[in-house]
Amino acid sequence: MAHLLRTKTAIATFAGLSVVGALAGCSATPATSSGGSGSGATFRDGSYTQPGTYASPGGTEHISVTLTLAKNIITAMKVTTVQADPTATGYEAMFDGGIGAATVGKDINGLNIGVVAGSSLTSMGFNKALAAIRADASS
Repeated sequence: MAHLLRTKTAIATFAGLSVVGALAGCSATPATSSGGSGSGATFRDGSYTQPGTYASPGGTEHISVTLTLAKNIITAMKVTTVQADPTATGYEAMFDGGIGAATVGKDINGLNIGVVAGSSLTSMGFNKALAAIRADASS
């Protein structure tokens, strides 16, 4: 009887952890990570704008990223939809609503954006634009 109880407890615990793990992957919290190119690099202060593209189920989507740097810190951020199908436009609007919290006040060195406000694909275009901005601000 005790063995059966332990088995049921183990199964319930595993199932609960699986649900928690799955929900954590769907978090609406902006995801950032360190690493990537240029860790420790110094970038010129100023405002920079670069395009970014990403593949969506509706085709290739285009965004424009404008940010302001001061001593490697992002002090202002704006993402603009350049061309998108109606579904992508909705996700890009959600992304734009959350990207400021994930970037403003952060060091541009190694910044890499993941899911933001439920939008997972827009971040791919954002990261491409961010890489172009790093190149522009370092030359």
